[in-house]
Amino acid sequence: METRDMVRMANQIGDFFKSYGEKEATEGIAEHINKFWEPRMRRNFFAHLDKGGEGLNENVKAAAAQVKRPKEAA
Repeated sequence: METRDMVRMANQIGDFFKSYGEKEATEGIAEHINKFWEPRMRRNFFAHLDKGGEGLNENVKAAAAQVKRPKEAA
């Protein structure tokens, strides 16, 4: 998956939870990514975050602390 597509998808999730309170939004974003993104997508997500996370909404960046970081691919 292209990084720009991953950023777009993550931001769409963040936008959905925008009207929730900060705590609920952070938990909801992380829960969605943990449940529905396969490890390869989450690896791409964290690789992008580790480089600064350009283009990611702040609420998505905040939720990253609760997203399960997958093991490195063998």
